[in-house]
Amino acid sequence: MLKYALYFILASVFISCSGYNKVLKSDDFELKRTYANDSYSFKQYDRSAALYEQIYQRYSQGPVGEEAYFRLGMSYYNMKDFYLAGYYFSNFATRFFFSTQAEEAKFLSAICAVKVVPKTSLDQAETHQALQSLQEFVNQYPSSQLVDSCNRVMDRLNLQLENKAWENAFLYYHMEQYRGAAAAMDVFVEDYPGTKKKQEAMFIAAKSSYFLAENSIEVKKLERFELLLERCVTFANLFPESKHYNEILGFRKKAEKYISENNKD
Repeated sequence: MLKYALYFILASVFISCSGYNKVLKSDDFELKRTYANDSYSFKQYDRSAALYEQIYQRYSQGPVGEEAYFRLGMSYYNMKDFYLAGYYFSNFATRFFFSTQAEEAKFLSAICAVKVVPKTSLDQAETHQALQSLQEFVNQYPSSQLVDSCNRVMDRLNLQLENKAWENAFLYYHMEQYRGAAAAMDVFVEDYPGTKKKQEAMFIAAKSSYFLAENSIEVKKLERFELLLERCVTFANLFPESKHYNEILGFRKKAEKYISENNKD
């Protein structure tokens, strides 16, 4: 019985493949459309994609072409080929601007861009592209019910970019490149003024400035201790309850002492 069942399955697969190949090579586009829709319904997306592409090439205008092109994008989306899916959804929103599915296609195009966003540890160029795509959707459809979803995703992506920027800035400190660390932390605070890491970033910038001043040649020390003093005063005013307050106070006293002893003015 098992042998007969196996023969039946293999025969069914052969007939199915044979039928699909005939339809694919056929000039009967009504048959192609029926087969494409059936394949799509049965989640045979590789087949539906190939057939919908042929159908769209034949009927690039009108409702048949519109349906084929949208489902072509959906087929690739369901196969998790988000690059191709995003390409077709983006083109659909442009080619069929007045379609009732144009808004959905524009949204799905942005979601495809989100799907290929890399991990925080990798280059974030695609994260910026995803944010741009989401913002374009919000700008084009400000009254859409999907705007809230876009905003939530954008918040998550912005946090990912913030974490990447923090990692890059902290790397300078970890490598004891204190001049670069202080500058990178300044840029981080400027780029992300609402960050929860603001206190830590300003502390690392001050601590980096202290190490930089301490290890500078004499001709540069005064200028760098003056900058350190400025950082310490700003930090103490902003975060008087900080766990780093005493350490900042220590930096400040050393800066004031050096400036007092070496300031010829």
